[in-house]
Amino acid sequence: MLGGEVLHQQNFTGSGMHIAVMDAGFPGVNTMTAFNRIRTNNQILGGYDFVNRNADFYTGNSHGTSVLSTIAGFVENQFVGTAPDASFYLFITEDNTKETPLEESLWVEAAERADSLGVDIINTSLGYYTFDNPKHDYTYADMNGSKTIISRGAEIGVSRGMILVNAAGNEGAELWKYIIAPADAKSVLSVGAVNASKVIASFSSFGPTSDNRVKPDVLAHGQAVY
Repeated sequence: MLGGEVLHQQNFTGSGMHIAVMDAGFPGVNTMTAFNRIRTNNQILGGYDFVNRNADFYTGNSHGTSVLSTIAGFVENQFVGTAPDASFYLFITEDNTKETPLEESLWVEAAERADSLGVDIINTSLGYYTFDNPKHDYTYADMNGSKTIISRGAEIGVSRGMILVNAAGNEGAELWKYIIAPADAKSVLSVGAVNASKVIASFSSFGPTSDNRVKPDVLAHGQAVY
């Protein structure tokens, strides 16, 4: 559906690129067969658990493992990720047991580390708009690309030459419905989800992003993500 095989046939396989994946954990990446290739070829350059402040990044929630598999997974004659020849840094910034503004700061800290390591692309499937303490919650008006800590940090990251890719969010079927930070940042590539029929998935958050704003009351629920 994405045409990844066309890119691979033209030798766009991620070779020479450094990608930082920032998520809630990467358990099994050091043992699973699907990651044998990147382990054998020393394509995992390092990582860090910013939540627990230690170097054990093969732990935490498996969401990061799933995300990495779509990029770096390789099973002979069965599956190839989008960038199987890239090199990776794996950073844990999300505390899956709670939702606090600190996680935004940890993400920014990891982005700074990524920049210092010469990372080309930051891939994140995280986002923030509500927290355990409601007084920290954001409003829809705050999704303007410059309000939240994480979106401001993302913009700085892009200004340093990195490409930032972020999930639009999974709020499409919820009361919130719309994208969440840092997907609202002007320079971030915000990616929604579709089903097998190429129809936008019901859970996928809807736009607009900061560079194409529309008031919520005039945004059609079926409109594609910007």
